[in-house]
Amino acid sequence: MAKKPHPYWNWTPSIGVDSFLTWFEVIGYTVELEADIAAGRHQKERNNETEVILKDRLRRALMRINPTISSEALQETVRQLTALPNTNLIENNLHFHQLLTQGIDITYSINHQIFTEKVCLIDPSNLLNNDWLLIHPFTIVAGKHSHQLDAVIFINGLPLAVFCNQPQQIAHIFKEAQETLQKYIQNLPQLFLYNVFLVISNGNRASIGTLTCNSKEFLPWRTIDGEDFPHLQATEIDVLIQSIFDKRRFLELIKHFIVFEPNGISLSKKLLRYHFCTVP
Repeated sequence: MAKKPHPYWNWTPSIGVDSFLTWFEVIGYTVELEADIAAGRHQKERNNETEVILKDRLRRALMRINPTISSEALQETVRQLTALPNTNLIENNLHFHQLLTQGIDITYSINHQIFTEKVCLIDPSNLLNNDWLLIHPFTIVAGKHSHQLDAVIFINGLPLAVFCNQPQQIAHIFKEAQETLQKYIQNLPQLFLYNVFLVISNGNRASIGTLTCNSKEFLPWRTIDGEDFPHLQATEIDVLIQSIFDKRRFLELIKHFIVFEPNGISLSKKLLRYHFCTVP
C-alpha cells in the first residue's frame, strides 16, 4: 500500500524570504517583522537592542509550564537565565543546555527560611504551554556595533535557533553565509550561549549545524519524519523547516539528539543524525 503523503507536501512555496517566513506560520509559529514591532503593530519585545532574551514571554511561559511556582522562584529563574556568564561560549552553552533539558533548581529565602523549587523551561508534553516565535530580522547592539541577523527563533523567549538566510541561489553566497554566521558567533556570545541550532539557507538550499560545526559539517536534512521521504518538488529549505522545526520534533531533538563531547582541551557539540537524514 502506498504511503499517505505528508500533509504539507501539497503546498510548496516559492523561493525567497516571504516563503521562508510563511513556512513557519504554516507549522504554527508566530512570525513578527522587526519593522512592525518598531512601528507598534506588535507588542514591544525588548527594553533595548542589547537584550537577547524576551523576558516577558519567558515569564509568561514559565508561569504556564510551572503553575505552582512561587513568584520568588520565577523572578530568580529569569535573573539566573539573563545573568549567565559568557567567558567561554561552548561551556556556557553546555550549562544552558542542561538547564533547558533538565530544569533549573532555584533556591531562595523568605523570612530566613530556605526553599528550593525545580523550574522547567520547556514543556515537551503540552506544546500549547510553550511560546513559539520567529523575529525577522533581529538586531542586536554589542558595544558600538549593531548586528542584524536574518531570523531568530525563540521558544519561551529564549533564542534557540538562528537563521542566516540568503534568497539568491549562488554557491559562493552560501559559503559567505557560513562565514557571516561565524562572525556573529564571535561578536555576539551573549546570544549564542543559548543557541541549539544554526541554519544556513540560500534560495532553496538549507543546511543545519551547531556552534562547533565547520563548513563541511553543515548538512541538509533529507526526510521530514524519518520514515517518509518528501515529494520530489520539496526543496531543502521546505524539508528542513518541516522536519527540524516541527514543534514536537524540535523539542525531541533538543532533549535526545544534542550531545557534547570532549575534543582535546575543548568541547564539541553535535547533532546526532540518522544516516538516511543527511545523505543525498
